[in-house]
Amino acid sequence: MTITFASYNIQYGKGQDGLYDLERIAREVEAADVIAMQEVATGFARNDFIDQGAWFAARLNRHMVFGATYDVDASFTDEAGRVVNRRRRFGNAVFSRFPIRSTRTLPLPFLPPADQQDVQRCAVEAVIDLPGGPIRIYSIHLSHLAPVTRIPQIEALKAMVASAPRDGMAWANGRDDDWTEGWAEPAPPEPCILFGDFNLRPDGPEYPMLVGDATHRPGRVAVRGQFADSWVLAGHAEMSGHTMAQWKGQEGARIDYALLHPALVPAFRAARIGTEAEGSDHLPIFLDLDLG
Repeated sequence: MTITFASYNIQYGKGQDGLYDLERIAREVEAADVIAMQEVATGFARNDFIDQGAWFAARLNRHMVFGATYDVDASFTDEAGRVVNRRRRFGNAVFSRFPIRSTRTLPLPFLPPADQQDVQRCAVEAVIDLPGGPIRIYSIHLSHLAPVTRIPQIEALKAMVASAPRDGMAWANGRDDDWTEGWAEPAPPEPCILFGDFNLRPDGPEYPMLVGDATHRPGRVAVRGQFADSWVLAGHAEMSGHTMAQWKGQEGARIDYALLHPALVPAFRAARIGTEAEGSDHLPIFLDLDLG
């Protein structure tokens, strides 16, 4: 069974034309079975206070999890003097045709220089019950500033991803029905996929921290080391393609990735960039895997 994944930094709904249009974004990725999104917002005046995660879940008819480490007060007092609780949140989401058995929001190191603006970043982890068995995916958004801010985030991310199968998911060794309510413990599978806006190009110093060497031979692809860049597995050069038209004054930057655990490389079928999309300053990326 071929499962199509997508990853899209939606820039809180703001398109290349400067207009906010969630419906346009939904159309651009609705064919995918599993969608990782970054820069998903709720409680912002610029978005009419829409809960974008809930909006996309309803529009796409998907299971959804949302995690944010940017979470600040947006409450107010109404005319009757009652406090109306509202949070301004900015983070990552996962949408899936299949049940999401467990999720965690993993804060990443936050070390911006004193004179530069940034926000607290995170990775949202989701264990999804695919028909062929569970898979673990991450929706990730790293700092936009510089390698010095991203390298600690990558180091922490790799450690958390590696330890997840040992850590368990929402609970471990659970036998108390007050917590399990009859559900089996969510399986923390070893194979996983890292999706998201990494804010780095393949020629940056952070890329080798994530991606192992890939060699292409007739009829097979061998991956040694860490994660496999799906774009490269599809036969493209590392520096080819772009997921942003402009990035740090450079044209044609590929900074969004779908990185595969080596165990998933035999399942790889295709990868592409949605070059026709206009719903964000980023372009969506797509990945097809044969997962039984």
